[in-house]
Amino acid sequence: MKLVVLSGGTGTPKLLEGLRHVVPEEDITVVVNVADNFWWNDLYIAPDVDTVLYLFANILDTGKYWGIKEDTFNFLQQAKQYGLDWTWFNIGDRDLATHITRTLLMKRGYTLTQVTKYLASKLRIRATVLPATDNHVETYVLTNIGNLHIQEYLVKYRMEPEVHGITFLGLEKAKVTRDVITALEQADAIIIGPSNTVNSILPILKVQGLGEKIKELRGEVPVVAISPIVGNRPFSGPLHKFLKAIGYEPSSYSVAEILRDYVDAMVVDVRDREVGERISKELEIYVITSNIVMTDLKSKIKLAREVVKIIESMKQCRKA
Repeated sequence: MKLVVLSGGTGTPKLLEGLRHVVPEEDITVVVNVADNFWWNDLYIAPDVDTVLYLFANILDTGKYWGIKEDTFNFLQQAKQYGLDWTWFNIGDRDLATHITRTLLMKRGYTLTQVTKYLASKLRIRATVLPATDNHVETYVLTNIGNLHIQEYLVKYRMEPEVHGITFLGLEKAKVTRDVITALEQADAIIIGPSNTVNSILPILKVQGLGEKIKELRGEVPVVAISPIVGNRPFSGPLHKFLKAIGYEPSSYSVAEILRDYVDAMVVDVRDREVGERISKELEIYVITSNIVMTDLKSKIKLAREVVKIIESMKQCRKA
């Protein structure tokens, strides 16, 4: 079964960690958010792409779900000694090699997709990892202390400022790549992972041609979303703040509202059974309840198996 998974942040990589124990890695294609990308001291950083690469390369620090496990930070410590204010964003020494390689290749004219494939080949990754677009997109959070880049908001200011809005610079010009379209056309199912719906999933779906292709395929290919929120709190990150800022209540219902044109089915937590019934009735989305909290490898594999079973069941129903 060929799966295409939309991913960003730390939520979906946890599901991917389970999926790689359920289906062959070569059957998994991950389409990754690029709206968290940014230039850091003349180096091009793609945090969500790197998290997925490191996961499939078995070097991801799964305590944090970013960076390389057991990495050192000698470079940053030395930079701090020289008085350089770079230490708010943690770049490990081995991680630094990734960013230098990416930047050198991109400055030679290679696309982000080409560079990602190159890195994946050098890391001996069997899964396919694709940026949602080769165009540069940057997320800015409108706060009470000014407009902050998403990385500044998340890391430097630790998600503390009040959020009044969110904007994606360059997204209106971003176009889907041929590689992503081909992956979607060849997929047996599409999974929208439990990432932050506002700043990780929407910037993927709003890439010109990408969301439209998923809408086109829906009905032929099962499209299943996993909620990133239980009750009114996300598993991690500022989704609840972002939802409020764009006019939604923080809940799985709001996530379903945002995704309703793209998905056939949605998995919500067992504690949100009533919300699930409301989603099913009002938004006409097939809802499955499960324990979606992934705290260890066992729970990640369990949820991954359930998602695959849902997809298989949907495919059987369509054949009938």
